[in-house]
Amino acid sequence: MSKAVAASPDARRQLASLPLAVLLLGPDQTIAAVNPAAEQFLGQSARRLTSRSLFDVLDFADERLIARIRESDAPLSARQVDVAVLGQVRRRIDVTFAPVADEPGWQMLTLLDHAADMGDGGASRDDSVLRAPEILAHEIKNPLAGIRGAAQLLARKVGDAEKPLTTLIADEVDRIAKLIDQMQSLSRRTTEPVAPCNLHEAVRHASAIISAAADGGPRIEEEFDPSLPPVLGSANGLVQVLINLLANAREACREVAHPRVIVRTRFASGLQLQSTARGKPVRLPIELRVSDNGPGIDPAMRELVFEPFVTTKKTGQGLGLALVRKLVGDMNGRIAYERDEVGGWTHFRLHLPLAVESARSARSVKAG
Repeated sequence: MSKAVAASPDARRQLASLPLAVLLLGPDQTIAAVNPAAEQFLGQSARRLTSRSLFDVLDFADERLIARIRESDAPLSARQVDVAVLGQVRRRIDVTFAPVADEPGWQMLTLLDHAADMGDGGASRDDSVLRAPEILAHEIKNPLAGIRGAAQLLARKVGDAEKPLTTLIADEVDRIAKLIDQMQSLSRRTTEPVAPCNLHEAVRHASAIISAAADGGPRIEEEFDPSLPPVLGSANGLVQVLINLLANAREACREVAHPRVIVRTRFASGLQLQSTARGKPVRLPIELRVSDNGPGIDPAMRELVFEPFVTTKKTGQGLGLALVRKLVGDMNGRIAYERDEVGGWTHFRLHLPLAVESARSARSVKAG
C-alpha cells in the first residue's frame, strides 16, 4: 500500500507567508491583490490598496522607469529606485517586475527596502524630518529654560495686570519644550526592551488614566477575548500607544448624538511583519482594535494619518499618531487605519506578536 501524498500548500497561503512585499498588477497597472508583507510595506490594508493605480501608491522619480513598467511584457529589475510611498518622504528601494505566464498584461511586483532590514544602522523614513530636533534639542532647551526663569522673576515684580503676560510666556515655553520632547521620542534610535505583556492590563491602565484626566466623554467599552496569551512588547510603550488611540477616539466622537468607543481584542492569524533585525518574518496573530463612531478623518488626510505634523486638530501638532507608529514598530508590530463609511465607524487596528512564538523563533535562530 503506497503512502498518501500530502496535499501541497495553497498558493495563497504560500504568498501570504513570504516576508517579501508582493503585488499583483492588472494590464493597466491597477493593483489587483497584495500579500500581508505588502500591506506592511505600504502601510495600508489590502482593501484600501486594491483597485488603485500603482502610480497613485508609488511615486517613481524616474520617468524612464515608469515607461518601462507600462510596457508590462518584459521582466524588469531595478536597484536603489528613488520613490515616495503614499505621499511619505522619498526613499530608495529595489523593485522587480515580472509578467504573469499566460496572462497578457498582468505583472507581479516585488518591493524591498534595504534600510528597513538594517535595524538601527539604516535610516527610517521619519529620520530626514526628525533628526534635526534630536541634534538641536539641547541648544534649544537651554535658552528656553532661561526665558522661563526670566518670566518667573518678572512675575514677582510686575502688577496684577501684567502677570497674565508672564504666565503666557511660561506656558508657551512649556509647550515648546513638550513639543521638542515628542519630536525627540520620534527620532530616537534606541528602543525599549520587549517582554511578555498582558494586553488587557495595558488597555485598562490607559483607560483609567484617560478617564481620570478627561472631563466627560463616552465610556470605553471592552470586547476582550479572555483566552489571549501574553504579547511581546513594551508595557510602557503599549500604554502610551493606547492613551493616544483612546484619547483620539473619545475626542473624535464627542459631538455625535450617542458617542461610543470600543476596544476589541482577538486572534487574527495570517498576518506577519515583513522583516526584523534577525532577518526572519514575525507572525502577528493578536489584534487590538480601537473603534469610535465619530465622523472620521478628512478623506484628504487619511493616507498621511501616521505622518509627522499631519493633523486636523486646531491645537494639535500632528505628532501623536506618528509616535504611535514608531512605538508599535519598535515592538515589531503593525498599526493601520480604516474607515467604515457604511457603518459609520473609524478603526485603528494594532497587530502584535505572541510572546511564546517569538521566544520559540529566537531559540530556533540560535540553534541554527
